[in-house]
Amino acid sequence: MESANAPIGGPAVVSALRVPTEPTAVPREGIEARSAAQSAATLVGVVFVLVGIAGFIPGITTHLYDGLDLAGDNGSSEMLGLFMVSWLHNTVHLGFGLAGLALAKTFAEAQLYLIGGGIVYLALWLVGVLGAADWIPANNPDDWLHLVLGVGLIGLGVMTTRDAAASATA
Repeated sequence: MESANAPIGGPAVVSALRVPTEPTAVPREGIEARSAAQSAATLVGVVFVLVGIAGFIPGITTHLYDGLDLAGDNGSSEMLGLFMVSWLHNTVHLGFGLAGLALAKTFAEAQLYLIGGGIVYLALWLVGVLGAADWIPANNPDDWLHLVLGVGLIGLGVMTTRDAAASATA
């Protein structure tokens, strides 16, 4: 016989009703609940995979067959006629996107991807502005895109941290 203070349905029901305090993915009726950081990392990862693929598609990338160098800034290929690309550059975009998809599995890894990736893009912006980016295909539009990406990724990482802290204290 259950005591008057015992929860209705026993300990199994109580443990099933507990609200997780960590912003990690928790299965919920067959659907995986994801934190905002995980969703953002997934979205960013998908975009970078698509950008990496687009860098190899004629029409999206100009001078694809006669101007796409392996690396460096001597090629004439440009994505959307604006951003310089190379084989290595496109492959790095693919790798960065796949890393985002892999790291989106947990809150901590997704946050690391967003903030760490933002720091890397800010460093690329600084290297480009200082004129030391001759080892990668980068021009003025690339440099400013790196700034926007760096600030945006760090912003996403910080904003999703605030969301996680608010939900953990609620």
